[in-house]
Amino acid sequence: MIYNYIKALHLIFVVTWFAGLFYIPRLFIYHIEADAKPSPEREILTRQLKLMTKRLWYIITWPSAILCTLFAIWLLILMPDWLEQPWMHVKLAFVVLLIVYHLRCHQMFKQLQRDEVKYTSHFMRIWNEVATLVLFAVTFLVILKNAFNWIYGVVGILVLGVLLMLGIRLYKRIREKNPDA
Repeated sequence: MIYNYIKALHLIFVVTWFAGLFYIPRLFIYHIEADAKPSPEREILTRQLKLMTKRLWYIITWPSAILCTLFAIWLLILMPDWLEQPWMHVKLAFVVLLIVYHLRCHQMFKQLQRDEVKYTSHFMRIWNEVATLVLFAVTFLVILKNAFNWIYGVVGILVLGVLLMLGIRLYKRIREKNPDA
């Protein structure tokens, strides 16, 4: 009985963690673009964006990541046989990738909090899609409970990645033609 409650809590914190990971690069994009604005607009926008990213990062994203991980460990304690399943090994590899992504976002967050702009908004739009690729991979692994045919899986993730990149390029062209888009 407790298993379903732990699973529900794990899923809730997966959703809120991903919400934070999807939104934080978007705020980074706005911050980077605000840095190119003239004064006083630049200072007003960056001050507000720093506050927004700080609240998102420390009130939603970090707590969600920690609670998601704790509930996942609890689930693995309740269901230790999962650790013998190949699909779980692949899923955990993607989770490690997601944690690395999260930690890299934290470094970017700290840089922007210090007004160190090291990336372009175009780079951040691409960076934003990493979490999307991980979400797709993990969702299919968990639902299908199969390390799936690697050829189809790799091709599917690559096709998704290409489609995301094409979408980013198209959006860039639209923005170049119409900066208010």
